[in-house]
Amino acid sequence: TLDKDNPRMDDCRQQTPLFTFGVIADIQYADMDDGYNYSRTRRRYYRSSLQLLRNARKSWSESAVKPAFILQLGDVIDGFNKPRDASERALDTVLREFSSCPAEVHHVWGNHEFYNFSRSALLRSKLNSAAHADRSPNAAPGGSDIYAYRFSPFPGFTFVVLDAYDVSLLGREKSCEQYINAMNLIKLYNKNEDLNSFGSPTRRFTMFNGGFSKDQLDWLDSVLSSADEKQERVTIVSHVPVHPDCTDNVCLAWNFDELLAVIRSHSSVVCYMAGHAHDGGYCRDEDTGVHHLTVDGVIETPPDSNAFATVSVYRDRMVLKGCGSIRDRHNYKHKRSLESKLGCLLFTVLC
Repeated sequence: TLDKDNPRMDDCRQQTPLFTFGVIADIQYADMDDGYNYSRTRRRYYRSSLQLLRNARKSWSESAVKPAFILQLGDVIDGFNKPRDASERALDTVLREFSSCPAEVHHVWGNHEFYNFSRSALLRSKLNSAAHADRSPNAAPGGSDIYAYRFSPFPGFTFVVLDAYDVSLLGREKSCEQYINAMNLIKLYNKNEDLNSFGSPTRRFTMFNGGFSKDQLDWLDSVLSSADEKQERVTIVSHVPVHPDCTDNVCLAWNFDELLAVIRSHSSVVCYMAGHAHDGGYCRDEDTGVHHLTVDGVIETPPDSNAFATVSVYRDRMVLKGCGSIRDRHNYKHKRSLESKLGCLLFTVLC
């Protein structure tokens, strides 16, 4: 038997969504031959990743229902561009593709952005999409260089972009206070000379990960408090996953537990989306029912496949339709009972 909390996919397809949005992660484009990951265990398709982005753009442009926006979840170009003096050229190439998308693009910053550019340069670049933030007093953290903001594509729905490298060794001058504090933190857990080698047992404390400052967490807490009062449904996006069950722990944010504590103290959050871990992943938080989705990376997807998704948002659910390597996600329910929240999050692959 079926009830209102367990709709059939046929029913989902027949209804018109309130809005849709596209999702893509870890393109890591570089005009160079295929290579391998840091440990040389996974093949990376640097040049053909651009074609996979084109495939995604074409699909979104030809869709009967045009997406309201696109989420680019970080690592848009690869770090190998930097020693080749090709960072600006590679970024321009990728951004030309995004400029042809049928909707505005919200860019998340990942570790490869910081391999190529300083934080100050990124703030001045076209990868700073904070201009799309809501025009409200708390739309972004005030008086800082934290790259975080909120926006609302439809009444009752809020999206929050977070800066997973606010606390990091990447993108900052070695003499600044933030860099020194981050170095002191990582060395508490990672005793390796090469800080990109895994620390043990806390393997997440590597240079390619980062964390969230108290200022950013306090700002998020205030945003979610406002969303709670308005009974809004909030989706948080960032580059680095924050739930141990949705990724290998080597890809977790340094202080994932602190961010989870903020999420768990509010009723408004329904989903957290990230990239970074190229295999993707999914879990539902047992305590809150919040869905944590790690999106598969383009960079390790073979040229004859795809890695992008389109999410349709309804009053009571979100339906993810993926192409290529994006994995099946079926009938995962949200445990919270508030009717105005997304009661059921359905992840399905139809391509």
